[in-house]
Amino acid sequence: MSSVRTSVDIPRDLHRQLREAAARQGCSIRQLILESIERLVTEAAGQRPGRRLSLEPAPISSRGHVFELSADQIHELIEFP
Repeated sequence: MSSVRTSVDIPRDLHRQLREAAARQGCSIRQLILESIERLVTEAAGQRPGRRLSLEPAPISSRGHVFELSADQIHELIEFP
């Protein structure tokens, strides 16, 4: 497997906790970090992106004319959490 070398500055306390966690699991810090990154990437890949903004009807006509929208009309078009 091909790899890329990188460096990351880790706060001293976090590095100590990482070293202790790796020792408890009986693995190296490198292995613990790689497994954590792989898990995070896999979980992120399975998540759907957030809802897309719907602009129906379109605020700009196909001819490029700008519609004038009030704040209330904008709030009707965009769903806020």
